[in-house]
Amino acid sequence: MSRQHSAPILIAGSSAVALKPLSFGSGAGAVSEADIQSLVHDFPGSLPVAEIDPMFAGAVSICRELVTPAGAIDNLLVTPSGLPILVECKLWRNPEGRREVVGQILDYAKELSRWTSADLQREVGRRLGRQGNAVLDLVRSADASVDEIEFNDALSLNLRRGRFLLLIVGDGIREGVEAIAEYLQRHAGLHFSLGLVEMPVYVMPNGDKLVVPRVLVRTAIVTRNVVAVPDGHVVQDDASDGESHEVDPDRQALGDIQQAFWKEFLAVLRIRDPEQPIPRAPRQGYLNVMMPAPGGSSWLTVYRDMRKNEVGLFLSATRNSAGEYASDRLVEDFAAVGPQLGGAAEVTKDTY
Repeated sequence: MSRQHSAPILIAGSSAVALKPLSFGSGAGAVSEADIQSLVHDFPGSLPVAEIDPMFAGAVSICRELVTPAGAIDNLLVTPSGLPILVECKLWRNPEGRREVVGQILDYAKELSRWTSADLQREVGRRLGRQGNAVLDLVRSADASVDEIEFNDALSLNLRRGRFLLLIVGDGIREGVEAIAEYLQRHAGLHFSLGLVEMPVYVMPNGDKLVVPRVLVRTAIVTRNVVAVPDGHVVQDDASDGESHEVDPDRQALGDIQQAFWKEFLAVLRIRDPEQPIPRAPRQGYLNVMMPAPGGSSWLTVYRDMRKNEVGLFLSATRNSAGEYASDRLVEDFAAVGPQLGGAAEVTKDTY
């Protein structure tokens, strides 16, 4: 679906002027990813955070290019209540970049969930060349009433639970937003809130800049029940009835073999649709490739039969869904579609 937004109109007296948008890219006078980073860092209020998740409103800019084992986070912000916001800035010039940047920011979040507030303070201090608790100092510059102990405890807790807001901020995103939305929604089961924000920049007649942020995608709010366990205590499941949880070496070895196979398979896989998300290599005998149907209602299952030394695939869909409707249409039009699938595809409709 193509989205069209008209340029803002500046009305001064009896005249009306359509503001000119700045172009994004590498040309002279164009807005670069570094420019978007600077904009977010210098003016954190330009991010429509409250529209995505009001709990993260009032965030303070901490630093740019924070180094983590998963890569450098473009922008880090933290609220006075100890809630982190991770921002990835991207010029959406190629569809593959869209898919990769979503996976990248998810990797950042997973990495930070292993950190404590002390870890974050150390890395921020190293990035900024500052001594002491740089995160707390920067937050206190915006809200002097922040209590040090409460802030550090809340920050550690939110990091451990993965309670983040992840924002992907880009230029004029037009095509493929629905595919990105579906990809984000499939990861909504994580503890992160995610949002996709467009940040077009316009030039005022006097040379000033006007930023018009737009929320394009945000994940639905998921309610979770959390059991807080004091440090030094564990939760024991009595339903195990003494069963051993030792790793079966044969099963472990089989999982390693399966995963190695799928890694090689995915490395040579070529998909014509650049918007198609690529799954990670699993440790079982099959993998699922999600189709761009609403609600994740259609997917391809690719399986490997080690005994027969063959690989196959089949299309599945949830009942009474858009995915099932698309599958039914494929069956109806199979005389025309079949030859495009290499000639070996068959129709055997199974209902479970």
